[in-house]
Amino acid sequence: MSTEKRAAARRGNMERKIIHLDMDCFYAAIEVRDRPELRSEPVAVGGLSTRGVLTTCNYAARAFGIHSAMPTFMALRKCPHLIIVPIRFDVYRFESKRIRSIMQEYTNLVEPLSLDEAYLDVSDSKRSVTTIAQEIRRRIRKTTGLVASAGVAPNKMLAKIASDWKKPNGLFRIASDEIDLFMTDLPVSKIWGIGKKTAEKLLAKEITTCGQLQTFSSLELTHMFGKFGGNLYELCRGIDNRSVTPNRIRKSISVERTFSSNLGSLDQCIDKTREIYQELQEDLFNLKSDRPLAKLFIKVKFSDFSRTTVERAGLEISEPSALELLKEAFKRKNLPIRLIGLGVRFAISPNAQSHQLEFAFQAKVH
Repeated sequence: MSTEKRAAARRGNMERKIIHLDMDCFYAAIEVRDRPELRSEPVAVGGLSTRGVLTTCNYAARAFGIHSAMPTFMALRKCPHLIIVPIRFDVYRFESKRIRSIMQEYTNLVEPLSLDEAYLDVSDSKRSVTTIAQEIRRRIRKTTGLVASAGVAPNKMLAKIASDWKKPNGLFRIASDEIDLFMTDLPVSKIWGIGKKTAEKLLAKEITTCGQLQTFSSLELTHMFGKFGGNLYELCRGIDNRSVTPNRIRKSISVERTFSSNLGSLDQCIDKTREIYQELQEDLFNLKSDRPLAKLFIKVKFSDFSRTTVERAGLEISEPSALELLKEAFKRKNLPIRLIGLGVRFAISPNAQSHQLEFAFQAKVH
């Protein structure tokens, strides 16, 4: 694709001013803020038992190779003096709402991705987008005592990449006339939608940068990656026409438990699944949604850390149905079980499918 064609492809969005705001180590930062004596210590948030899982950690902990979703026992091996604090979702939600209210003073086009990050479209503002991003970051710091990084760009993909460019406590802008040069050496792993398997497939072909990926035609990429190949052809050139969508559609809701001791029998699993089902029912009630439920699913993690998921459409959302799925999952491996997750998927109308976002309740570690 020539420079002229790339410019034409972007022309419709040239005036868009997108900010991606990302709180730095959000949960851990809140815990350190509330306990200043931890400021210079490696801190993680998550399960306190050795069978728990970390939700996040601060940069001092990351220096030891610790990261989110890491089992607690593994993190303690890497950093024996790691300080682990319990999850306080009520506090994190409260701070998230305060941050969200600041964003919404600048635009109605705020698209939350999670409690700690969101896109903002400030295209209608006559002010500099960089100035707005700086001001929002300053206000968040003053109001909450927490630090945010921001990325500024003409589209969502580039704004998200930019917010990570100068972390922590950074601001980075990618201007329209800088996109071609910026994309040339950008690692393909930074592209929105590229997961571990796609990255491995690209590496096998010795493709590590977007510039290298740009040498392939749309037809060649479609042949290699199916429908996503067509998207990849545009994304590796910095083209992303997705709009900032304030009202995202929740696709599912689930509850998980990681157990302090493995469950060795089906009866033990049944007892725990009944408890989890009751928690799921409470969460559905509190959600106050009248949307129809399409599927019930159960996720099981075995003692060897392998996982299996069983889900079924048309099944009554009930405790007996949950136990039926559990029994099917339990039979797939003759191993003790360390985690059970239970959830439902909502029915999505066809015209809303392009705006889906899957939510899941954070693991409730016991």
